[in-house]
Amino acid sequence: MSQQKEYLSDVLIIGSGAAGLSLALQLAEHAKVLVLSKGALREGSTLYAQGGIAAVFDENDSIASHVNDTLIAGAGLCDPQAVQFTAGHAKEAMQWLIRQGVPFDQYRDEDGKMKYHLTREGGHSHRRILHAADATGKAVQITLVDQVRQHPNIQLLEHYHAIDLITNADKSRCLGAYIWSQQARKVEVVRARFVALATGGASKVYLYTSNPDVASGDGIAMAWRAGCRVANMEFNQFHPTSLYHPDAPNFLITEAMRGEGAYLKRPDGSRFMPDFDERAELAPRDVVARAIDYEMKRLGANCVYLDISHQPADFILEHFPTIYAKCLSVGLDITKEPIPVVPAAHYTCGGVLVNLNSQTDVANLYAIGEVACTGLHGANRMASNSLLECIVFAQAAARHIRSQLADAPMADTLPQWDESRVSDSDEEVVITHNWHELRLFMWDYVGIVRTDKRLERALHRAELLKKEIQDYYSHFKVSNNLLELRNLVLVAELIIRSALARKESRGLHYNLDYPFSLKDDETSPTILTPGQW
Repeated sequence: MSQQKEYLSDVLIIGSGAAGLSLALQLAEHAKVLVLSKGALREGSTLYAQGGIAAVFDENDSIASHVNDTLIAGAGLCDPQAVQFTAGHAKEAMQWLIRQGVPFDQYRDEDGKMKYHLTREGGHSHRRILHAADATGKAVQITLVDQVRQHPNIQLLEHYHAIDLITNADKSRCLGAYIWSQQARKVEVVRARFVALATGGASKVYLYTSNPDVASGDGIAMAWRAGCRVANMEFNQFHPTSLYHPDAPNFLITEAMRGEGAYLKRPDGSRFMPDFDERAELAPRDVVARAIDYEMKRLGANCVYLDISHQPADFILEHFPTIYAKCLSVGLDITKEPIPVVPAAHYTCGGVLVNLNSQTDVANLYAIGEVACTGLHGANRMASNSLLECIVFAQAAARHIRSQLADAPMADTLPQWDESRVSDSDEEVVITHNWHELRLFMWDYVGIVRTDKRLERALHRAELLKKEIQDYYSHFKVSNNLLELRNLVLVAELIIRSALARKESRGLHYNLDYPFSLKDDETSPTILTPGQW
């Protein structure tokens, strides 16, 4: 067996979005850092985040108000300590991004002073969203990528897929990871003192998603196999407004558009949100997504419409240039006509259970961003708290890792990856078929509205698929699609089991068999532990 290529690094960071790159930059003055990116360094959910980042910059706003809004949106399942921690560190985190060069929108007030333009989104009681036009994530990602590329202590591996974490025998400490080079099509190994998962969410488990292709739940699946608990996996956020057009799949229409006065309308032009919630278009996402789902099913409509054409054209072009250009490219002029929209899987509120230092159950293994469950989001993520969580918890992880660096040992050797009993696959169609089947039944049975019967059907199918995929994985060499499918089917099972365990409707989890919510003191987070079934 030929010797495998091996990398040594103080810190291995798996993922290259806002969470991973922020952590890399805050450790690189103190440690050798290796960043693994599944695609190009710029690709990932951060790049596509339109809305902005929540932080208290307005003198009429307060941290207490930000905390309260988050707790309300989280529907009784937020960890109050995590919410206070995040809101309390928000301004500091944004000031760090500003120092890196992120160009948040500014304006000159009547006294001639430059101030940050703050917008408002669903669930927020004040204008507190810093943004860079309607492409905030892109501005953050490009800025951080530029900084990371210039740093001599950061090594970048692009187009690499993490296969599995390597732990000691009793799974108490993380020692590194097996990785797969998409270009060389070979398995390599990384030895590291610390490993951080910053792999994003798992929305690709659904047929319709606003997420990029890389959002396949890899970090959640790897952490589970390594012995980490996961929490609140039943809470999947469906963004209410994804563009409904065959030539532009996965394109998100930001909530900020509703914040700036856009109306949701039925095909006949009548508004419907006031019938569902007194906050109308500014209600939290789960309320809006369920209302759209209900209206589409009631009317047999393929979509509903988001209309901002009553606002001045200059206003629309200034605030939503990306959306204007994208819609125009498919023949829609949003200054004159409404946008056809449907809900799409958007954000995984649950994930790998971590504390306020971003530590998982396995020593020296951290999880940051959408892959993690910090307790911030509870049963429903509030708009613009997610990029914030990436930065705040990257800073927390960096502080903790820096404090441990001097004492953390490096493993002397790691076991080689054994490919002696596998061959190249001649049945790629099996992966393609299973991939489509998984995403279809997750959309149909584990979507915006659920029932126990649908969930039980989904679990049965997921268990059969998992067995089939594991058998395939045992006999053939790894490939990108096989690795993602192996992770997705495990994450699907975690979502379904979590959904079946919750005997109520709360936040993003809506079950027609339990249309009520229990009292807040009668409910708790859903926590799954490896080995419990």
